[in-house]
Amino acid sequence: MAGDYSAPDRLHATVTVTTADVSSAHARIRQHVRRTPVARLDVAGHDDVWAKLEFVQHTGTFKARGAFNRILASQESGLLDPAVGIAVASGGNAGLANSYAARELGVPATVFVPEAAPRVKVERLRSYGATVVLGGSEYAEAYLAAMEFVAETGALYCHAYDQPEIVAGAGTLGLELLEQTDGAVDTVLVAVGGGGLMAGVAAAVEGRARVVGVEPENAPTLHTALASGAPTDVAVSGVAADSLGARRIGEAGFAVATRAGVLGMLVSDDEIVAARRWAWENWRIALEHGASTPIAALLSGVYVPQPGERVALVLCGSNTDPSDL
Repeated sequence: MAGDYSAPDRLHATVTVTTADVSSAHARIRQHVRRTPVARLDVAGHDDVWAKLEFVQHTGTFKARGAFNRILASQESGLLDPAVGIAVASGGNAGLANSYAARELGVPATVFVPEAAPRVKVERLRSYGATVVLGGSEYAEAYLAAMEFVAETGALYCHAYDQPEIVAGAGTLGLELLEQTDGAVDTVLVAVGGGGLMAGVAAAVEGRARVVGVEPENAPTLHTALASGAPTDVAVSGVAADSLGARRIGEAGFAVATRAGVLGMLVSDDEIVAARRWAWENWRIALEHGASTPIAALLSGVYVPQPGERVALVLCGSNTDPSDL
């Protein structure tokens, strides 16, 4: 999740994502992604809590699912030029996931990042075979450079979260969760940044479980959109900004959230930090700050399950520096 630039992708029309779309994505990518484990946990005295351990996915986050689905679906539809490949504007988790998926599928990947991008991230992108283009001082400039590249070459742009294939791919972990728990889940708590993961999971479990989107108080994209009735720009800051730093909820995410009745909950930076440390001290799991938000909601009492309510947490990423745990 870290470092994903959140500019909206104007190259696609907003399309709602359904359970059928997620099922199609699941069939398409299942041979390319890991079926990540589910564990039963005791969190804040609640003993009927499952955790989907998605941080063991390829490249350390759920984003590999959407990347594979976007590329494979575009190959099937003839939209991907195999000689040109894909373009991404992200030095973070979206860039890593798409570079990895492209390499595995034999597709060229060009990733645009600002000149100030950490060398370790640039080298990791290159280790997946991506061509890295450095330019500008911020991700807005990297995004514009990527759009110019797409216009000039016909490359397939892979957005961090706001494309139907990306959303449906992310949602495949929700289908796995239902299968792995025999459907014994009433509520799924999931982190929200741009909303791709939240929307995918909500589409996957629609009619079978409800979804609660948990986001930082300092990046309330879902909360603000639900209150105003439309995706709205928000100021972004705080400890989880590297992973949940979208400026607004995606159009696809908002469409699913409103249709499926997703609830929005806010947690503070202090609660996120405490949850991340708690996960390490109790489970020896090193999570990104953003991936800790579902735990924070339970530990802080921001979300209190009803008696007998069966809750699942999506722990979606571990690309973090463990030195401050």
